[in-house]
Amino acid sequence: MALAQPDPGGPTRAEGRGGPIPPQPGPLRGSLATTACMETLQVGHLHAVAAAAGCSLSQPFPDNGIDWHVSHGAPSHTVDDEVTIKVQLKCTYQLPPHPAGGAFSFTLDNAHLVKLARTPVSVHKILVVMIVPRSPDDWLRAGHDQLALRHCAYWTNLAGHPVTGRHRTTVRIPTARVFDDRALCDIMARVGAGGRP
Repeated sequence: MALAQPDPGGPTRAEGRGGPIPPQPGPLRGSLATTACMETLQVGHLHAVAAAAGCSLSQPFPDNGIDWHVSHGAPSHTVDDEVTIKVQLKCTYQLPPHPAGGAFSFTLDNAHLVKLARTPVSVHKILVVMIVPRSPDDWLRAGHDQLALRHCAYWTNLAGHPVTGRHRTTVRIPTARVFDDRALCDIMARVGAGGRP
């Protein structure tokens, strides 16, 4: 198939018909709110982690304060052949990558914390907080050998955590608990043995 060549006397790529075209600082991104895009990014992260861990995902409908159910089947589980945890996702750009001090603070509405902190439960819950760069330009890098999502997601189990604020409570998220496929497999192994995440 032949492609038409530009007319030598016509406008150049940099000019267009209405005069010069200003250079674009980056790709033309859609007009979705940044927070909506952050929600989509964290769901993509969860899907990638679950896929690598051999887990299945389901989304409660309607959402009643829990974003996802993650299930893991393995013959070594003693409580059932397949175990499930509930996952609540959060995302923020207000923290730097690799927060110092071994943990970082994250604030939750009290009603949400009560749901995540309830104990005892038949299905355990974890909170996953993803820290991203402020600009979507820096959220991911793709190459022939990798797709990197920035910066990192961390998980914690808030079972039994007290409500301390009037309307919102600050919780601490350990930076040692990076949420990746190995962490998810370990969580599921503990739950499959009858323990906590």
